[in-house]
Amino acid sequence: MKLAFSTNAYMRMPLEQAIERIASIGYEGVELMADVPHLWPAGLLESQKLACRQALHRYGLEIANINAFMMNAVADPRQPYWYPSWIEPYAPYRRIRIEHTKRALTLARELGAANITTEPGGPVPPQMTFEVAMRTFVEVLKPVVEHAEREGVLLLVEPEPGLLIEHSDQFLDLAERIPSPALGVNLDIGHMFCVGEDPAEAIRKLAGHIRHVHLEDIAASREHRHLIPGHGAIDFRSCLAALREIGYNGWITIELYPYVDDPDAAAKEAFSVIKPLLDEIAR
Repeated sequence: MKLAFSTNAYMRMPLEQAIERIASIGYEGVELMADVPHLWPAGLLESQKLACRQALHRYGLEIANINAFMMNAVADPRQPYWYPSWIEPYAPYRRIRIEHTKRALTLARELGAANITTEPGGPVPPQMTFEVAMRTFVEVLKPVVEHAEREGVLLLVEPEPGLLIEHSDQFLDLAERIPSPALGVNLDIGHMFCVGEDPAEAIRKLAGHIRHVHLEDIAASREHRHLIPGHGAIDFRSCLAALREIGYNGWITIELYPYVDDPDAAAKEAFSVIKPLLDEIAR
């Protein structure tokens, strides 16, 4: 397993600078944001893509994932990550999420990234039942999965507390409704803990679908607030052991977007906690 860090903690600085700093700490990979101020796909210049490739090459980092979940560029006043969602009641607004995800898939192919992540359906609107929301999600997601197949890039849905798909069983339901090899799960260890699942058991349950992993700590209260590993209650040794048990050997990206005031310190402390555990599990 390889360790990466997400640039969403570095949203207050240019992408090239974030890549340099992440590499200097010792990470092997980086999760890139398909969002402002880094790589918002709509209108992204070829020169910006070239600068990204050059920075990755210069500092020896690989792309672990492209995060197309967050949409700060749209600046929806309700919440800048979840909205516009896949299940917006107003179809033209829903279209913004659809087209953004297609562009992010194409960007991933252009940059040589294997996968992108997206939000799991958004909050269920008050006027929708869960089943109607799920059918809507499946209907709008299917053609995007087909686009992923054409681009040769994986589209990974990330279960999240408070959104349509929160639990591992709900993702398995989605996977049955869209049986495509291009659809996978981005398993966020902290999110599983937040919704009351044992993250290690969730890993075993989703073994055939996990294509990328997010990692952060969560307080014992299970409040959905990303913490530096070691500042919460998650047993990371058991999680990493479960990943090894299922044969996962891909990327683990540490995601600490609340730490924009001092991302270097957060990235360094997280590395000092997780890297020794990874090395221990690998032995």
